Amino acid sequence: MSLQAAAYVVVQPSFSEPEILLQNTQPSGFVHTLADGQLRQRLGEEDLLVYMRQLQLRTKIAAGQASSNELPGVDIVAGYISTQTYRFQVRADWNHHDVNAAAGWGFSLTEAYSLGCRQAHFQLCRDASLKGMQPQNGEGLLNGPTITNQNLPPDPYDQDTFSTYDNGAAAFVFSQIVGEIKTRTLQLGIGKKFTVIGPQRDLVLFEYNVVQLVQFQREGAGTDSTAGTFKNILMKNGDEVIWTYDDTLIGAGQGGNDAIVFVMPELTKPGPPGGSTVNTNEFAKMLPGSNVNVTQYCDMAAPREIISPLAGGATDFLTEWRNSPGWAVRGEAVTVLSGAYSS
Repeated sequence: MSLQAAAYVVVQPSFSEPEILLQNTQPSGFVHTLADGQLRQRLGEEDLLVYMRQLQLRTKIAAGQASSNELPGVDIVAGYISTQTYRFQVRADWNHHDVNAAAGWGFSLTEAYSLGCRQAHFQLCRDASLKGMQPQNGEGLLNGPTITNQNLPPDPYDQDTFSTYDNGAAAFVFSQIVGEIKTRTLQLGIGKKFTVIGPQRDLVLFEYNVVQLVQFQREGAGTDSTAGTFKNILMKNGDEVIWTYDDTLIGAGQGGNDAIVFVMPELTKPGPPGGSTVNTNEFAKMLPGSNVNVTQYCDMAAPREIISPLAGGATDFLTEWRNSPGWAVRGEAVTVLSGAYSS
């Protein structure tokens, strides 16, 4: 925690650009992996855990032309799942000399520290969401105990790295992953929103390319990129894709390889086709039921800022925020695709 704003000398006559050249940091798309595309603001300031109730149903029934004397029953099992929460804190201290030094460089020290502290919170929130605070406890999207981990399979030319993969084959691998997620979550026939998040260096390979022409016609050949072909396939099935980036997924996959994560953040409770009154998913009408697949909790929309005076005319600036890790309550809605990147 320091301000480095030394005195400087300029030559006159000269022109000083009023705008400041700021450091640019990658904005992560991790929030799009969460239900509703945002953190759930439901925690109290001192809540240490989040609990979610579960109901499991097992049906037994008797059938016969005559009535039975002994009848089986329906088994309903209630249970709890939980995740811990963590208080994030960061602070800054300054005095009037620091404020004057910053003013000499043409910026507000108070605003700079406020934005810097918020960025620190948001970056740790991203890390907690994707990797968890205690990964060994199954925290974070990448560590959910029931998620699917998959290695990039060899393409038709026996290539198995993101850098060398056949463009058309990659689109079909991505589409197959989405189809498998919809199958595991019983969402086939229902248009859903999917998020694909991965390192820039991997995803750019599938955006700025063209599916190659081969001896047979294939989707997107000669006209579309891998990402475009993938999105078109999903669009024809009523699905939507959010394609986004996070470079902290470099080396986060199986065996230290890069990870591209496919997530369906929310569930739709499927009803019987054609509006039939006979519904083999009748129990899903139970209220209150949750449609969440992946979520993360916080106690307020943004970190709290606490400003206090210090001795000698200084100011203490404390920010704090309580968050849970990313929580894949339905891990079957998440697939982590691991693959090597070769430069």
